[in-house]
Amino acid sequence: MIFVVTLFYFNGIVSAKTSEKPKPFEEFYPKSGYKSIESAALEFKHYFKQPLKLPLRVPPISFTHYFGRFQHTNDGMNDCFILDALNDKVPKNHYRIIIRPTEQKWEIKGRNVLGTYRLKNGKTATLIEFGKIQNPNNKSEYFGSNALFFEREGWQYNLSIDLRVANIVTPEVLVNIANSIDYPAERPLE
Repeated sequence: MIFVVTLFYFNGIVSAKTSEKPKPFEEFYPKSGYKSIESAALEFKHYFKQPLKLPLRVPPISFTHYFGRFQHTNDGMNDCFILDALNDKVPKNHYRIIIRPTEQKWEIKGRNVLGTYRLKNGKTATLIEFGKIQNPNNKSEYFGSNALFFEREGWQYNLSIDLRVANIVTPEVLVNIANSIDYPAERPLE
């Protein structure tokens, strides 16, 4: 049996690639604690006994999968709700929302701040850049993400997008997504 191993470098992680096909997202993500967005959001809401509002808008790129996860840690310091929207055919189409209580918020001071924006509710949102690394195979492409941070109703929101689609999902698009939280939902989470 011939076994070819190719090592490649992606976003700071060294991985081995074999002739085996990677597991489909619908198998891999549930094994990592992900489930439907609605189910994960309900767990999060019931645990914190506080309403959770999600944006109604999504970025204008295609996704094949949507997953949610309530991450609960023993010390409670990293408890959060995570929503991942992915495309198994276009890996750069990755959008993530992380919501945590403001008491456990991530400090963004000292980070690579790209700008600040005023949301329609009067709050300020800050756009930062995470982990920008040049693609060794394409010098004009960078790995990493842009993340829009803002607070509302006791939560810190982090809306992040892969840098490779930042020309489509601009800061203004992220602000519009953040502002869509204020639109009435057709059906509330129960």
